[in-house]
Order: sequence, then C-alpha cells, then structure tokens
Amino acid sequence: MKILVTRPEPGASATAARLVAMGHEPVLAPCLAITPRRARLPEHPAALIVTSGQAVPALPEALHNVPVFCVGDATAGKLRAAGFARVESASGDAGDLCRLISARQVPGLHVMAVGERHGQALARRLRAAGILVARRAVYAARAARALPEAARAALAGGEIGAALFYSAESARAFISLKPLGTETMTACALSPAVAAALGGLPWREIRAALAPTEADLMALLS
Repeated sequence: MKILVTRPEPGASATAARLVAMGHEPVLAPCLAITPRRARLPEHPAALIVTSGQAVPALPEALHNVPVFCVGDATAGKLRAAGFARVESASGDAGDLCRLISARQVPGLHVMAVGERHGQALARRLRAAGILVARRAVYAARAARALPEAARAALAGGEIGAALFYSAESARAFISLKPLGTETMTACALSPAVAAALGGLPWREIRAALAPTEADLMALLS
C-alpha cells in the first residue's frame, strides 16, 4: 500500500525506511520545513524540557548531564543518542509531561527548548504548578506552500491508501493545501489531539493511535 508521510525531515526519511521494511510504499510529502534558530540558553539550568525531537540539535554538549524531561519515547531516544545521560520520558502528551515534571519537583530553573510559537500553554501550566520555567525557541516550523509533485499526482490519482500525521501542526498544514483524493484515504494520527486537527477534508476514516508512539501509529495501518 502507498502511504503518505507528512512529517518533516529528518524524521520523514526514517519513517519511510520503516514503512519499506513493513512492505509498504512510502510517498514523502513533508508539510513543514524546520529551520534552526539561534537561542541563548542559560548555562546552568536545573533541568531541560523538550517537547519535540526537532529541538535536540540545538542543545549544547555542555548540558548533557542536566536532567531532561521529554514528552515521548522517540524524542527520548534522540536525546540519548545525542549524549544526554539523564533523560526521562512522559511517554504521552503535554499533560503527561506536565504531571511528570510536577511530580519530580527538581528545584531551580527549567529551560524549555521548543519551536517558535510552541509550548506557551505547557509553560503556563508548569508555572501554575510552581515550576520556574524559561521558554526558548530553538527552531521554527514553516508550513509548506505546496506538496511535492509525486505526492500530488498520487493523491489525485487515488493511489494513496493512508496518510501518517505526527503533529497537529502538520495536519493543519496539509489541510491548508486542499489536496485531492483524501476521500479514499485513511488518516492515521499519532494522538486524539492530532486527529482533531484533521477535520475539514473528506477522509474515508480517521484513526488515532492508542498511545503516542510510532509503533502504535504504524499499527493503525494493519
């Protein structure tokens, strides 16, 4: 089956490789472009908060021994691969991450490394829980202006059986492009929040993963 992959690089290519191993034919259509941003991070934070793997390349080696709280297991894996030694995953969504950080009660400044315009609601919740938070935008995500020609042709021809959506932002970017052919496709969302952002197009079906992991997302294809 042809599967549309809407997540940005470098994740899109990694997902494509997994789909090939499963016997599917991936069609890449990144709906967001990620641009690094220079951000001055405090030198000695008590902890780091990471809500997306896109933030990992911006985190300096000097912080590798700082405790890191992240929203999901995939991001935790990226952090450990980058050299971070004290990583704890909430294995869920922003609410789970807030509860994890509140439960740990690490004293001192928590630096939240996020995308531009991301993380405001989480920062407010943490501050309300008494956590000292400094939010820093370390990358920007821009919506694509058009889908790749191969993806547009496959969509218009009704060749795509399903599409994978990893974030609400990617889902909204895809919908804004008004693609053809979605009425014959199943939209597979990483979470109910992502699924909620997929309204506005005539899907055959919208499915949400049981847990916000890529394994659970891929399970929706069976």
